[in-house]
Amino acid sequence: MNPQLIPALVAFAAMALAVVAAALFWEGVRGMRRRRSVEKELRKLSGRERGPGSGESVKLLKEEATPLPEWLQPISNRLPRMSDIQLLLEQSHSGWSVGTFLLMTAGFAIGSGTLLLLFGLGILPSMAGAALAGGIPYFFLLRKRQKRLKEFEEQFSEVIDLLARSARAGHALQAGLQEVAEEAPDPCGAEFRQVFEEQRFGLPLAESLLGLGDRIDLVDVRMFVTSILIQRETGGNLAENLDNLSRLIRERFRFKRQIKVHSAHGRMTGLVLGMAPLAAGLMLFMVNPDYMRLLFTEDLGRYMIAAAVGLQLVGFFIIRRMTEIEF
Repeated sequence: MNPQLIPALVAFAAMALAVVAAALFWEGVRGMRRRRSVEKELRKLSGRERGPGSGESVKLLKEEATPLPEWLQPISNRLPRMSDIQLLLEQSHSGWSVGTFLLMTAGFAIGSGTLLLLFGLGILPSMAGAALAGGIPYFFLLRKRQKRLKEFEEQFSEVIDLLARSARAGHALQAGLQEVAEEAPDPCGAEFRQVFEEQRFGLPLAESLLGLGDRIDLVDVRMFVTSILIQRETGGNLAENLDNLSRLIRERFRFKRQIKVHSAHGRMTGLVLGMAPLAAGLMLFMVNPDYMRLLFTEDLGRYMIAAAVGLQLVGFFIIRRMTEIEF
């Protein structure tokens, strides 16, 4: 075993634990500040902190899910992509703040770069590895958002049917939204609960629905929002419109599953091509360790491994892009 391997692994484990500890500490402080803010607002509502004759009105403002800290405001003004990170955190429903996300990204990047430097790689390969590792939190959020959108898409047709039955029974749209918020499972229930609470506290229904379309980036949701807004402007049978929309969404969902069946061969090909070099390398290492050890002990071998990993990732994403069909 390489004598530098054990210290490098220990250093990487220490760095990873330090990043996790710092993230947990940040979330704990953030939760404590939020609880104190809520307790302060409750005391204001009960009149404990208002003196006699005070005519100040108490405003109840909905706190953002992932507010930017004050020290990030100047950076956010110069980097428009910071708002995209906030939207991603809200869409993934992870509960992270922007500061926690940046802390995790920096920790993964610094820890991985340090590990690669301890293994003897050069500065450029270490920087490339640090950049890839720094993207782990971002890709984790993308995966979490994709999973949540998939669950929402599977439940959405049932939600529209529930709204259509409510409209057919003579209830207003707000009553239908309340029924969905109370009976539908998450994530549909949580999203429609937010829409119902926003319009109940004074936000126009059109803005609440448009906010739903921003949070849930699906074609079906945009069609739903558009149909509701057009019906409120021009009139018409809301129940019939919702029934047609539900039937259309089910047809699109069925067609999408058929596309997945037909593209399963291409996706399996990409998985096999991605795993075959790793499996072949492990088999060669078990059969002839001295032959494979040169890739880890020589500088040229390390560069070859870095290049192979990079090419494998490029090929995997190309095949994935070829098998994904947007419609």
